[in-house]
Amino acid sequence: MKRDRRFFLLLAYLATLPSAANADWQAVEKVKSYTIAGQSGPELYASIGERGPKLGPTRAIAHTSFKLTWSRKYEVQGDACVLVSALPKLAITYTLPKPAKPLPLTTRQHWEAFIAGVHKHELVHGDFIKEMVTKIEAATVGLTVPTDPHCRKIKSEMTKRLGVLSNAQRQQSRDFDRAELNDGGNIHQLILDLVNGG
Repeated sequence: MKRDRRFFLLLAYLATLPSAANADWQAVEKVKSYTIAGQSGPELYASIGERGPKLGPTRAIAHTSFKLTWSRKYEVQGDACVLVSALPKLAITYTLPKPAKPLPLTTRQHWEAFIAGVHKHELVHGDFIKEMVTKIEAATVGLTVPTDPHCRKIKSEMTKRLGVLSNAQRQQSRDFDRAELNDGGNIHQLILDLVNGG
């Protein structure tokens, strides 16, 4: 009886230990600012157009970037290669505008509503990135490639899968931006409120 109880307690203890295969991860998220000039809504928005993050030939109001690295463990099982675990390390940076000087009361109120909405928009992009990482885990952990004793073919197969998921995330972000910036979209309305009201 005592032995059974000790065995049960040991199992209960082992169940509380973190599993390498199911280790939780958390993205590190930070906000970076770029400085803009102006004391009115139109001036602030014009400064964003001059100083915002450059994306290709145009400048954006804000931008979300990320750095993703992996700690992966491969095992050779017979002549096959298996990815037995993959732990992501994800850092997301949100770049947002920040006025260089204190704003007049009315402008400040409009600015605060504007920047809160823009920040919320960028957080959605961050969620898309985190979802992509979760999908990469699901698509690769446990992946088995036969006749690959040196674990070379598996990396080529993973690159294909990662490319598909990465392209899907980029398209999702583009579609979201288009919807938000179109007439009647949330960001479009925030811009109008700032320029016309501030």
